[in-house]
Amino acid sequence: MAKRSKPQIQISENPSTSSKIPFRPQKILKLSTTKLTVQISSDLPKTLNPLTSQSEITLALNHLRSSDPQLAALIDSYNPPTFDSDRPPFQSLARSILYQQLATKAAQSIYARFVSLCGGESSILPETLLSLSAQNLRQIGVSGRKASYLHDLAEKFSDGTLSDSAILEMDDESLLTMLTVVKGIGAWSVHMFMIFSLKRPDVLPVGDLGVRKGVKLLYGLKELPKPLEMEEVCEKWRPYRSVGSWYMWRYMEAKGVL
Repeated sequence: MAKRSKPQIQISENPSTSSKIPFRPQKILKLSTTKLTVQISSDLPKTLNPLTSQSEITLALNHLRSSDPQLAALIDSYNPPTFDSDRPPFQSLARSILYQQLATKAAQSIYARFVSLCGGESSILPETLLSLSAQNLRQIGVSGRKASYLHDLAEKFSDGTLSDSAILEMDDESLLTMLTVVKGIGAWSVHMFMIFSLKRPDVLPVGDLGVRKGVKLLYGLKELPKPLEMEEVCEKWRPYRSVGSWYMWRYMEAKGVL
């Protein structure tokens, strides 16, 4: 009998895709209170590149398969993921604010009107946003609070606190510090931005419910893991925790949780 081909899956800026994954029940794991020592393969590059090419994805998947047999079962259920966002940082952050706490279709509709109001996606710039009043934004369905967030983001770029070029050069810790200065952008938003827009390879969104549920189920934990426990359990994924997290979203979608 011919083997069934695996589904092609893409990573989008909103972690949502659907598939079925068969898994055997896992035994309950008891976490050790001792510090884990993880040896990173010498075959890995000392400087990690963004996950923008098939070779980088392959390197990540090979590492995850060898370091985590339970995750390997998930990886082998899908074709390798690809990233699909090429927006510059300012556009991605503005879009992230608009998408917050909205159903996908509603967010897409508002974003389409926002793009039109700005004169095209390439015109989503700090100066364009600052020229739009809160009333202009409310007329296309943007709440007053989100309008203030967008204006604060634009002001941070306009006064030089942030810039596209600076964001691309910042390390992960600096990004978290600098971007959370913007109103309406918290740690979760920064983690999503780093994974899906900047394609950073080693981001673990410890506060994301889908990733936490995936870790709980895959490793047979009794309760949803808290941030410190997430760090411990997922240490074996380094330096490709972004990809490990992606598979947690896929796993939960297959279970009908997301």
